[in-house]
Parts: sequence; structure tokens; C-alpha cells
Amino acid sequence: MKHILCSTGALIGRPNGRDWRLLEKFTPRLMFDGYEFMVYDSWYERLSEVVRDVARLGLNIPTLHCEKAIGELLSVREYAEAERQFRLNCEAAAELGARLLVLHLWNGRISDSHIDNNIEGAKRLEPIAASFGLCLTVENVVCNCRDPMCHIDRLAAETDVCFTFDTKMAAFHRQLDDVFAPERVKLWRDRRIRHIHINDYAGGYMDWSNLRTLHPGQGNIDFARFFTRLKDMGYSGDCTIEATSFDQAGEVDLDALNRDFEYVRDCLAR
Repeated sequence: MKHILCSTGALIGRPNGRDWRLLEKFTPRLMFDGYEFMVYDSWYERLSEVVRDVARLGLNIPTLHCEKAIGELLSVREYAEAERQFRLNCEAAAELGARLLVLHLWNGRISDSHIDNNIEGAKRLEPIAASFGLCLTVENVVCNCRDPMCHIDRLAAETDVCFTFDTKMAAFHRQLDDVFAPERVKLWRDRRIRHIHINDYAGGYMDWSNLRTLHPGQGNIDFARFFTRLKDMGYSGDCTIEATSFDQAGEVDLDALNRDFEYVRDCLAR
């Protein structure tokens, strides 16, 4: 595995004003390899300012997580607006030095209820990402109609997009093992799965009341087994810790994140 990253969404959110400037304060205290930079919808009107400020810090940001509502626009066939917003995300990624994009192709209450529209959206967005020299990955986001893996199978067959695999999202649908099934070995062999999100999950099957982003060890995912299977598949990409680490007052538990980074390193060393 190349790098252990931290999602900026684990550090900055509504309680601390989504203040990107906090990254300068947090970074020296984090024992990690770089960031996955999360774009928020409230930043669009000042995204150039955000990107300029962050770029000045000289951080390692190999991955950018696109603003999540793009998938909702695709669901209702608002393709022009989705493409406009997606381009803004691509521009930000390019300026920050990112090489890979994470996209919620379906999202929110609409979820996968109009999946044909979302698949068409992927076909429209992938060439845009490629024009910026970026690899577009679709995340296995939770669904309220079907399940993520069936959509990933279809995307793999019909498009050239790659994928980000999120452990919490998979556990929610009881699909942690499904991604390693014999019929999906080709996804690993062809390097269609390019990125991994590490989060724990404490609920049962499609337990919406427990859809929280937890630190490894706070839920019921067997990460030692998961990382063993990753190695068996020859995975060599990055992974991102996404566990929410700020409280309602906006205070961030950096020690908890550092424990996550160390835990992942230990799993990889076994």
C-alpha cells in the first residue's frame, strides 16, 4: 500500500465552521502520509480562495473527494449543472496536485432510485476527469433501493470508471466479503479498485440509525481479516481514514486519528 491518508472531513465540519485554515494547525501533529481533500457545497462561491489557501501550505493531497450532491443532480438528469460543478472539483483537484477523485455517483434521499440516470452521468463525467489528468473513482455509497455492488458490477461492464471501496458502506449492506468474490477478482487484477476508505460500523444490515463514521475498533468490522484479503488481492493503492474526529464543539481528537494510522500500519505489517 502506498500511503495512509486522512480525510479532511474527519477534521473539519460544521461544528468548527468547515474552516480549511485549521489544516495548517493540525498537520504537524498527524502521523500520516497526506490528505484526501473533501469539498463542501458551501465552498463553491469561494472555492478558488479555499484552494489557494490550502495550496500555499504545500500539503500532500493525492486524492480529492468531490462535493457529494453532484450525484443527486445526476439522479434527476440535471446533467449540465452536475458537469459544471464537477469541473470545479476537477479544477480544485488539479491545483492541489491530486491524481484521483472520489465521487458519490448516487447520494442522499434520492440514492439509487434513478440509477440509469446516474450511470449515464458517470459516462459524461469520466471524460471530463480524464481531460484534467484525473482518475475518477465511484464509491460504493449506501443504497436505499438495491445495493452498491450490483451497481459497481454494472459500472465496471458499461464504463471505464474505477472505484473506491468503503468498509463502512460495505458493512452496512453486508458486502465486505462480496468485493473479494471470485467473479470480482478481475476488478482487482485490472486495478479498477483504486482506493480504500477505512471506517468502522457498529450496526446491523441496513441499520440506518447506526450509519456513523467510526474509528477502527469502535464497531464490528474485522479489519485484520480485511487487510489480509487486500494483500491477497495484490492491492497497492492508498487508503484513507475517514472517522469523524471532532465533537459538537468542533474540538478535534488528533490522538484518536494517530491511533488509527498506527493500527492500519500494524495490520499491513502482519
